[in-house]
Amino acid sequence: MKITGTGAPNVTPAMTPAIGGAAPAAASAAAPAAASNAPLQSEVLQPAAKALAALPDFDAARVAELRDALAKGELPFDPARLAGLIQRFHGGRG
Repeated sequence: MKITGTGAPNVTPAMTPAIGGAAPAAASAAAPAAASNAPLQSEVLQPAAKALAALPDFDAARVAELRDALAKGELPFDPARLAGLIQRFHGGRG
């Protein structure tokens, strides 16, 4: 996998009609109410927002440094060990 970006992606939520075809008036009536609320104020999204806020920031310069060292062969890489660690993390037997 190649990491090329350093910034967070811009994500814009899309309004999609409900399955079965919601009436356009209902969709347009819901839009102003949703737009007036502050972002991420939903009770459903609060736990995710708190978990995201608790994550540490990452050092983009350090990531670039490690990526370059791997590409130059200056940093050892054991794909079998990585695969085993991923399996163990995700609950596999290994």
